[in-house]
Amino acid sequence: MASKRGDVSNELYLPNKIIQENAFVKTMDEYRKLYKRSVESPEIFWKEIADEFYWKTEKKGKFFSYNFDISKGPVYVEWMKGSSTNTCYNLLDRNVIEKGFGDRIAYYWEGNDPDDHATITYKELLRNVCKFANVLKGKGVKKEDCVAIYLPMIMEVVVAMLACSRIGAIHSVIFGGFSAQSLAQRILDAKCTVLITADGVWRGTKLLNLKETVDEAYKICKENGHHMKASIVVKHLGPPESKEDHLKKITQQAKRPVYDLKTPWNPDIDCWWHEEMNRANDICEPEWVDAENPLFILYTSGSTGKPKGVVHTTGGYLLYAATTFKYVFDYHPGDIYFCTADVGWITGHTYVVYGPLAQGATSVMFEGLPFHPHPGRYWEIIDKYRVTKFYTAPTAVRALMKYGDSHVTKYDRSSLKILGSVGEPINPEAWLWYHKIVGNEQCSIVDTFWQTETGGHVLTPLPGCTPTKPGSATFPFFGVVPALLNDEGKEIQGPGEGYLVFKKPWPGMMRTIYKSHERFETTYFEKFIGYYCTGDGARRDEDGYYWVTGRVDDMLNVSGHLLSTAQVESALIEHKAVSETAVVSHPHSVKGECLYAFIVLKEGYQFNSDVEKELRAKVRSKIGPFASPEFLHHTSGLPKTRSGKIMRRILRKIARNDRDLGDLSTLADPQVVDELYKTRPKNI
Repeated sequence: MASKRGDVSNELYLPNKIIQENAFVKTMDEYRKLYKRSVESPEIFWKEIADEFYWKTEKKGKFFSYNFDISKGPVYVEWMKGSSTNTCYNLLDRNVIEKGFGDRIAYYWEGNDPDDHATITYKELLRNVCKFANVLKGKGVKKEDCVAIYLPMIMEVVVAMLACSRIGAIHSVIFGGFSAQSLAQRILDAKCTVLITADGVWRGTKLLNLKETVDEAYKICKENGHHMKASIVVKHLGPPESKEDHLKKITQQAKRPVYDLKTPWNPDIDCWWHEEMNRANDICEPEWVDAENPLFILYTSGSTGKPKGVVHTTGGYLLYAATTFKYVFDYHPGDIYFCTADVGWITGHTYVVYGPLAQGATSVMFEGLPFHPHPGRYWEIIDKYRVTKFYTAPTAVRALMKYGDSHVTKYDRSSLKILGSVGEPINPEAWLWYHKIVGNEQCSIVDTFWQTETGGHVLTPLPGCTPTKPGSATFPFFGVVPALLNDEGKEIQGPGEGYLVFKKPWPGMMRTIYKSHERFETTYFEKFIGYYCTGDGARRDEDGYYWVTGRVDDMLNVSGHLLSTAQVESALIEHKAVSETAVVSHPHSVKGECLYAFIVLKEGYQFNSDVEKELRAKVRSKIGPFASPEFLHHTSGLPKTRSGKIMRRILRKIARNDRDLGDLSTLADPQVVDELYKTRPKNI
């Protein structure tokens, strides 16, 4: 229901009354009271939530402490330090034994092709997790050891994550689309000695040999003096006893050529998942760990080009994942929840695994692509399982819009109540299509802002109470205190635009960067003393609504994947013909942002189609396919200051063909700018 307020982005959409009647938070007055309590009495607010979970021991006294002021000493955040628990126990044993949810379906699994599907109950999940926890212990994995997980979106990825948490090990899930070099970099940084992978995976009609990538990564690790103890391989492309028959079957169904996957094998470290599981005991007592013990590391791009290992801890992350899932998706028993994210990213961690399982939810896990075998795949799945809560990225929404409404409307979506958006700000046009066509104007939309570092939603509507504006992340979640700062670090009061920062910690925020606390402090707390700096800009309108405007440094968001320009530039510069390069973001109708690369060649080299292909291949190899530049702009020079600093502000303007350049007085050679405009790629 819309209330007219002028332009589209300022139009107010009120919550659906049916959703509102059953919501945990029904009015903005209720929200304000809860929010005030969460900010003014955080110990009481979060202690009541903590009491819903199992704690082996509880430390009496201070519930949390922190220091955001780098000038007063080391930055730290601690919630419930001294209390002990186990995340896996709270997600599985608590639901199976204490609540009697053993026969409840934890996941409906949908594979790459519609004929591939499965289910697993909470009781079955607990049994498999215990068995695999014993497998890991048999490979020498101990408390606080780090285990690398490089798997597609299959049931085993959840089993592996929870098995690590059960024995107190730290997991590092690495997105299955990363190259061997990116995989090796993350293994080396965390000193992982055990890796879990699969033989291969279909992505649409493309077959990826994951084990080949893993073995390439192992070679890089070995060259750097690091040796793996064990590699546990899931035989994903078919049942263990008849892989070839199964592969032929799905090949024929999808009209794909038969591909005889050759799985490289090193008997010294490689072993099959199913063989190890067949030998494992299905009883494994949980390892009780301190609330501040690390639960997982998740790598995100850094401004220096070196990925940052973001560390999340056990107790606070559990509370925050569970609470944000409950309130933002207004989860009630009987709901069927579908998040399309891969667990290689934080959305998959918090809102495919930890949040839903903490609430005893039934979820859909999806391995495939939204366009395979047809552009109605998401809506087909929603129809099949009667999904009530759906969560995806604006990139997917924009891409699916291009196929027309008929691919949506041919499927029954009447079960839907809440539609979520994640990964980047959603533009008003996509928001309205999502609302009108996908939701049939009957759903609440929760446009969520958060980061790998925040662990969960920090700015978000609540579906039963928040009047929404297309494109706005609306208001802060419980316990989160945002502020906008100007360049001098002064808080902007009322309407305005500036740097988005947070003034207080919440339980789910990151605690450090793995093995680099100094980098943690300088990245997030040095720019504005006393605040956590998100690196994003935002504006606040006259109604107090927050609108996230994007990265304020040299970072960009491509299809929901956060990349640093330095990371891509370091890949491009490795090409023998390249002497210099600079990468900026460029608006993209589907991806939100894409990569626009300026290339300066060495003398004697020519810029041609072969060089273009090689440059893109270099980025795909070093980072992954999603990082491949959309535009390559060959130029003889880059705009620099007299001190030699590249003026990226000007490059961003040139990429967009915007001639409003502002002050050019600091440029060493202003003529470079004219050449850059003349040589812009013709395909933009």
